[in-house]
Amino acid sequence: REDRTAVHILIADRFDAELPRRLAAFGTVSESLDDIAAAELLIVRSKTRCDAALIARAPNLKLVIRGGVGLDNVDQTAAAARGIAVRNTPRASAIAVAELAMALLLAIPTRLVEGHVGMAGGQWLKSQLSRTELHGKTLGLLGLGNIGRQVARRARAFGMRVLAHDPYLDTSEDATLLPVLDELLAAADYVSLHLPLNDQTRGILGAEALARLRPGAAIVNTGRSDCVDLDAVAAALRAGRLRAYATDVWPSDPPPPDCPLLTAPGVIMTPHLGASSAENLARIGDEIVALVSAYRREETP
Repeated sequence: REDRTAVHILIADRFDAELPRRLAAFGTVSESLDDIAAAELLIVRSKTRCDAALIARAPNLKLVIRGGVGLDNVDQTAAAARGIAVRNTPRASAIAVAELAMALLLAIPTRLVEGHVGMAGGQWLKSQLSRTELHGKTLGLLGLGNIGRQVARRARAFGMRVLAHDPYLDTSEDATLLPVLDELLAAADYVSLHLPLNDQTRGILGAEALARLRPGAAIVNTGRSDCVDLDAVAAALRAGRLRAYATDVWPSDPPPPDCPLLTAPGVIMTPHLGASSAENLARIGDEIVALVSAYRREETP
């Protein structure tokens, strides 16, 4: 291509405010999906679904960049059939998501949400809200990638014993690895999910797995909603077998009105804020700029 300034970059979701200006150095930048037909590079987060239908509307598309960790909102099969490369930014979000996971983890034993809601409603629940501590408790991590390792280090600083189940790892300095998932579930006071969504992880915490948790255990999910059977979680909460379920991830953004978590007891909810820190959006921007720069170098004759 003789004029490399003609490359069209479409930013479909919200990123750091400086990203359009930074990418303008590589070509023309649009922020409207109405321009999908002209796009050579498409940049998304989790809101835009880069499915086969969207890809079919983009005859010039060569590269999709997912700003974040997972790729489950990108149809990689449809992309591959068209020769479209797919990239993500797996390292940028680790700190932001790990901090939110720890905040949710802390909110459960400190009774933070109940205390706040009570005070806002004019109630003084000092005697009703008995606390426990994370110190001395066991945290079981499902997945020990970039985010899981950051959570493990923070949990150990709180004096927790940290176990992890990750079939892709043989050793770890951050957690004691357990190759059998049931062993982790039986030992954990808290379980935190940091898994990609694929055929092996979809529904990994279903009714049978939840039944193997020790009574009164709690779950934190900042990974993928579909790794958990939400109906089974709601049933376990109502039965009192599960102490709490704290989640930042949903079957859709926002969740459907009939999502069982919305009416179940013991649920702490945030609206998919994990990767939304200002610092993280800037880090994602840095990785996107590096990916676009590499693409330009490869494409330049």
